[in-house]
Amino acid sequence: MALLQAHDVVAHEVYSDEALRVTPPPTSPYLNGESPDSTNGDMDLENVTRVRLVQFQKNTDEPMGITLKMNESNHCIVARIMHGGMIHRQGTLHVGDEIREINSISVANQTVEQLQRMLREMRGSITFKIVPSYRTMGSPCEDLPSTIQPKGRQIVSRPPIKDKMSVKIYVRAQFEYDPSKDELIPCKEAGIRFQVGDIIQIISKDDHNWWQGKLENTKNATAGLIPSPELQEWRVACIAMEKTKQEQQASCTWFGKKKKQYKDKYLAKHNAVFDQLDLVTYEEVVKLPAFKRKTLVLLGAHGVGRRHIKNTLITKHPDRFAYPIPHTTRPPKKDEENGKNYFFVSHDQMMQDISNNEYLEYGSHEDAMYGTRLETIRKIHQLGHIAILDVEPQALKVLRTAEFAPYVVFIAAPTITPGINEDESLQRLQKESEILQKTYAHYFDQTIINNEIDETIRHLEEAIDLVCTTSQWVPVSWVY
Repeated sequence: MALLQAHDVVAHEVYSDEALRVTPPPTSPYLNGESPDSTNGDMDLENVTRVRLVQFQKNTDEPMGITLKMNESNHCIVARIMHGGMIHRQGTLHVGDEIREINSISVANQTVEQLQRMLREMRGSITFKIVPSYRTMGSPCEDLPSTIQPKGRQIVSRPPIKDKMSVKIYVRAQFEYDPSKDELIPCKEAGIRFQVGDIIQIISKDDHNWWQGKLENTKNATAGLIPSPELQEWRVACIAMEKTKQEQQASCTWFGKKKKQYKDKYLAKHNAVFDQLDLVTYEEVVKLPAFKRKTLVLLGAHGVGRRHIKNTLITKHPDRFAYPIPHTTRPPKKDEENGKNYFFVSHDQMMQDISNNEYLEYGSHEDAMYGTRLETIRKIHQLGHIAILDVEPQALKVLRTAEFAPYVVFIAAPTITPGINEDESLQRLQKESEILQKTYAHYFDQTIINNEIDETIRHLEEAIDLVCTTSQWVPVSWVY
């Protein structure tokens, strides 16, 4: 049996003078220089294993941008290629290619971790001996003239590299992720570290558990791995089940098993856990030209200074900001005028409006009910003003729509300096602030630490001016 060896000629890369070098093709496509007609007996083309040699230079610390896996036959396979990485730019390897040797070193009997480490540490000239993935899709004869294709076999050509996602998709990260601490990721070096609020362009969703993406604010960024929403939700749910000891019989032992063993689908018996959790992963967003936000939402711990900030802004800019006058069921006092500080309504009327979902928030105090009616917010918008709201975080589920277009600012508690301001009330304020930030940070557009009230107000005014005069990332639901 003859061994067919092919060498792909790849265009010279602009990234370095010697980015790629391809050995000259043999004078005959067969290693022994003979054609099938000159050998004894007929050659079984289907059993020919075609290999390819790929050689290139690696003189920097830039990762190659590939991850590997072992298939059922314990062969080393290219699992994924990072968009924008070295291999993706050169087009030298493809997903599914089998790697036989690296620099004449057999990959047999080596683990994926060992091979990834080898690739990471290599410098200079690197040569791969591979078996192209298209050999399993038909006869490996794409370089042969069409006139001598075996009968009944279809020519299979590899499509050019291009993004499968023609429409660019961007998401806002709603959780913090560090691949170096993730035991599930196939290759820690291939992962992308991100913070809550970072904008990520999604490059590929081909893998059910690991998407490819790149940070939007990083120039010339190479794509890397990020957990898919399904995988992240599973992670959170399993941690919750372990922490609360719920449903011990529904074990999440997959979490600690080999990476290839994690499940792809939810189990019905775990649905109750997901229902109890407020799972957040990514929010699809779109970038819009500058526009005026309709609502300013101030979030923060009770006593952090939101009311003072709100009143100061309205006093300084009465033609720009306004506060929705609350409704109440208590009787008006002697000098109170309806619609000035409160709208006075009957208890029955307010209960009817609440049942019709006409209130953003409501509560009771000293046998009277108080609440913020959505219609009062809409009237402020109609006047061309920005409505200022100091509400509880739960109200954001109603407000985060195109109708109210909120800009959400979290007023964080002052920084506590050990030995100086260890007042008990400040510690309580700090603790409550930390809980709010941990729970609702994915809703925040801006965070300001209220160390000095006048400075906080100045920062807030600058932030509002900036967001209303520059392009903005908003939830895609605001547009479509």
